[in-house]
Amino acid sequence: MRIHIATDHAGLELSQTLQQHLTEQGHEVHDHGPVEYDALDDYPSFCINAALAVARDEAAGVEALGVVFGGSGNGEQMAANKVQGIRAALVWNESTAELAREHNNANVISIGARQHTVEEAMRFIDLFIATPFPGEERHVRRINQLGEYERTGKIAGKQVDEPVSA
Repeated sequence: MRIHIATDHAGLELSQTLQQHLTEQGHEVHDHGPVEYDALDDYPSFCINAALAVARDEAAGVEALGVVFGGSGNGEQMAANKVQGIRAALVWNESTAELAREHNNANVISIGARQHTVEEAMRFIDLFIATPFPGEERHVRRINQLGEYERTGKIAGKQVDEPVSA
């Protein structure tokens, strides 16, 4: 499987270790940055680029997932979720890693590098990759509603308020 990874300075060391781990497992790993430590770097572009790569691969029929890291993982998840078609989930334990796939068919996960050991992060990622999306109707329906709103600003048959205008 192709795995797209991005981080900020807080997750750089973890990212490098996990890239080696994933490569050793036979995955094709693509690093979207950064390549060196900079305490003032900005994670949004790194994470958005990783998410864009996942979305492009999915559109091309290539099996791909993404993993983004930061101090808490919150901002990195938010950045990835700005990309159309991306369902990025914040993962903080084994259960959330599995449920991200089983219930949400997440295609990107975010992990707080300052919140977990390397071993924990590896376990979360391994579970995320290994867990299939079973395709239960209720989950497919909800995922489709998210995609519909993302594309149109509406969900057919559901009350969705008007967005705030700028």
